[in-house]
Amino acid sequence: MIKHRVVAFLCATLALSALATNRVTVVTIVGAGGEEEFQKEFETAAGHWERAAKEAGAEYIEIGLGPATNTNALGALQAALGSIPAASAEPLWLVLLGHGTFDGKAAKFNLRGPDFSAAELEQWVGRFHRPLAIINTASASAPFLTQLSRSNRVVITATRSGSEQNYARLGKHLSAAIADPQADLDKDGQTSLLEAFLTGARRTADFYSGEGRLATEHALIDDNGDKIGTPADWFRGVRAVKKPEKGGAVDGLRAHQIHLVRSEAERRLPPEVRARRDNLELQIAALREAKEKMDEEEYYRRLEPLLLEMARLYENVDASSD
Repeated sequence: MIKHRVVAFLCATLALSALATNRVTVVTIVGAGGEEEFQKEFETAAGHWERAAKEAGAEYIEIGLGPATNTNALGALQAALGSIPAASAEPLWLVLLGHGTFDGKAAKFNLRGPDFSAAELEQWVGRFHRPLAIINTASASAPFLTQLSRSNRVVITATRSGSEQNYARLGKHLSAAIADPQADLDKDGQTSLLEAFLTGARRTADFYSGEGRLATEHALIDDNGDKIGTPADWFRGVRAVKKPEKGGAVDGLRAHQIHLVRSEAERRLPPEVRARRDNLELQIAALREAKEKMDEEEYYRRLEPLLLEMARLYENVDASSD
């Protein structure tokens, strides 16, 4: 792992770290802690992400820690996002650890120095043509989901509305789950982003119930681009069993395909093959969702070529590894 402590006047260091086109990249943004207790929790969470990135062999960029970023973390973040390759088959992970605010119009993430809004972040990530995982674990973070939801993105927020403005604990629990085998709900030897979200949200809920306190945060996940989001308690295992009243596709399918620390079998797949496999899985899932509205013969006629192509993908990988 190459680790970059991104500082305000970075240019040379980051320019030299031109990332490989197919390299998983993890960017953690640590906001202003305010109180020492909160700052320590944010730093601990960042440490979990750093260790997971190292285990995954990912590029790791950390913003917001160290004296040099006390006044210009915003500039460091913009420089970092501008340096990362826009196109890749591998995901870019953006993890926001800190506090947030919402004034009824705009949601912001609190940095040392100037803050940034959901709209600004959308502007900065608009150049990327690669899978994006945007995880905002701050208070009042829900408007980030509405602003950033797109296809081929997973957006997670700690809250379901901008009015949930108390300190949010999701970041602590999700960061601990991202590489935790205990969070591997389907026991396939790796923890997906969906599994980390569900585990982190459950542990957060357990904290409030254990303390006999009213929960002041309710996490959401969106990976179908509909800007609605799904709460963790709508899932049974790794499948959503409820849909929003407006209908539409379920969330969770794409997030369950994204792993930071991959199993040995998953690591053997070239990025392009993995991307095609994931696309086929989503097509199959969408077909199964529509099965009740289709003629049985039509359903199997459309399913067969997808399954055959999936089988050929794995056969080719097995043959190339012999």
